[in-house]
Amino acid sequence: MADVRLEGLKKTFGTIEILSNIDLTIDHGEFVIFVGPSGSGKSTLLRMIGGLEPISGGRLLIDNELVNDIDAADRNLGMVFQSYALYPHMTVKENLAFPLRMAKAGKAAIAAKIAKTASLLQIDHLLERKPRQLSGGQRQRVAIGRAIMREPKVFLFDEPLSNLDTDLRVQMRVQIAKLHKQLGNTMIYVTHDQVEAMTLADKIVVLKDGNIEQVGSPHDLYHNPASRFVAGFIGSPKMNFLGGKVEAAHEHGMDVRLDAGPTISVPVQPDQMLVGKPVTVGIRPDDFSSSMPGQQEISIELGVDFVEHLGSVTYIYGNAGNEALVARAPQSGWPKGASKFTLTAAPADCHLFMGNGKAVWRLHAPASWS
Repeated sequence: MADVRLEGLKKTFGTIEILSNIDLTIDHGEFVIFVGPSGSGKSTLLRMIGGLEPISGGRLLIDNELVNDIDAADRNLGMVFQSYALYPHMTVKENLAFPLRMAKAGKAAIAAKIAKTASLLQIDHLLERKPRQLSGGQRQRVAIGRAIMREPKVFLFDEPLSNLDTDLRVQMRVQIAKLHKQLGNTMIYVTHDQVEAMTLADKIVVLKDGNIEQVGSPHDLYHNPASRFVAGFIGSPKMNFLGGKVEAAHEHGMDVRLDAGPTISVPVQPDQMLVGKPVTVGIRPDDFSSSMPGQQEISIELGVDFVEHLGSVTYIYGNAGNEALVARAPQSGWPKGASKFTLTAAPADCHLFMGNGKAVWRLHAPASWS
């Protein structure tokens, strides 16, 4: 295992800055996932760690060793890509053996390592097949196995499940999670799929326009986003955003008059400088309910546009004034055919974002936390 430290890491192409001053510490044995929209720099950052992209500035340390100018082959990293990158003319056994053969390992050592790796990944029965005879999930397991054979300090995964169908992605997520638990290696993983990020990661790094927007556990990012961008990126369906204006700041938080109608008192750090300023209130779809509004709850009338049935969960899409909203329907159902639906939410479950998109920190944990 090894830790990875990025200190002021930069990447430029000519005069264009792709990544700027990235500071990040990845501890021994952590499973860290880079997420962000296309063009955010997540894959470029992974490739810089792997030695596949030159570093334009800053320092990269792996296991306390500066590796800026060390070739990819000499960094002792295991890399797994979206494309599998298996040799089509070789059997599974030969593909697994290749890294150790190149390292001049003995036949007995290679055979023992193949047996151990194949058993770990449950591909013992596939050793004599060639890649064209394998399913996508089987090919990806072989690609992971080839990386394991090198006994790397750190595993790097670049969207490894993107080519798989939904069922196989779920199976491979479980396989990778079990692998991390069994091996205990440091793992760095890039994905555009937030479900992968939320289910696999110890720590998520959210990137936007070449900068780190927030670093934290899946729980932290979901319940306490540092910005409107993170709040909208993490969570599916994404967080609802309602425009409003701060009417007052007091010891219990700030009173916000929503454009959609009601005034709510959000329990956040009060700031007199925000009084009279436009702000955005965020509410997760799962934090709405259809109960009768209590003294401390807000009530919003939703005009229903569309109902999405997903088996055990139903979401209602609609609008409140000029604001688009989505809410999870109550388990008891909703009035079928109704054109309007009354939603309530606890102020403690609301998020508040300033005009620059930064979050106003809460005074206490939201009501929905267990």
